[in-house]
Amino acid sequence: MPDGDDFATSLMNDMDPRLLELIQTRINSFIKWDLVRFFHDNPHTADTADSIARYTGRDVRIVEPELLQLARDDVLDVEDLAGMRIYTLVDDRDVRELIAAFIRACDDRQFRVKAIYHVIRSLR
Repeated sequence: MPDGDDFATSLMNDMDPRLLELIQTRINSFIKWDLVRFFHDNPHTADTADSIARYTGRDVRIVEPELLQLARDDVLDVEDLAGMRIYTLVDDRDVRELIAAFIRACDDRQFRVKAIYHVIRSLR
């Protein structure tokens, strides 16, 4: 049986390095994963944290800090309109294509297991 370091290495070796970097630096929580999927599935959404939390079935107190972090990580844009923060998916084509590649990869069970491992590892 491989030790923990060998197992971690094996989980990274055959993963697209762009997707691994995305998971390790931007989609490093399950909430962010859900939010990225939500914006991928609804690319024209422009809404508040309250509404996005409702759509995703999560508490706004948990969702809003993650939305702000995704904005700092250039995944989302945030704009202040009449005292409300409005979140949208960035227009950057490369970021949108990277997110689309991540969502497609999530259709594969083995990729999901690896991605889950990396998210859990980043939560330590």
